[in-house]
Amino acid sequence: MRNQRRGCSCNTGNEPRNERRDCPCNTGNEPRNERRDCPRNTGNEPCNESRQTHVHEFLGSVKIAEPQEDPHNHRFAGVTGEAIRIPGGGHFHKLETNTDFYENHFHIVCDKTGPAIPVGDGRHVHFVEGETTVNDGHRHEFLFATLIENPIGD
Repeated sequence: MRNQRRGCSCNTGNEPRNERRDCPCNTGNEPRNERRDCPRNTGNEPCNESRQTHVHEFLGSVKIAEPQEDPHNHRFAGVTGEAIRIPGGGHFHKLETNTDFYENHFHIVCDKTGPAIPVGDGRHVHFVEGETTVNDGHRHEFLFATLIENPIGD
């Protein structure tokens, strides 16, 4: 599956959602963005490191599924995790959110963004393409770009 190839911890399906943490020093009381992967952690500092990188808002609709039986889609919105540096330069973000609820089911959107795409004035966005989790016997594809980081900042 595409999402599993990208390493999303939310796709294992065996642990409760609040226990899907990769950082060994998590207590479960930290804000969500401090529980996920701790990409800057070398093992010698706490996960609640005070320096924060940037995040991106995102929103969209998944593609239509079940076109013959019950054609429908779902909407979603959220905020990415902090920037994760790529060796040699650049960065990406992880994201995870639920879709809206339709006829007794929803899906999870969990993926990694592509690298930054400059849009001018020192700003950038990221492209995301993937598939939702399976629920109600089907999945949906999605394709979207994040919003720019820090839209009213300097």
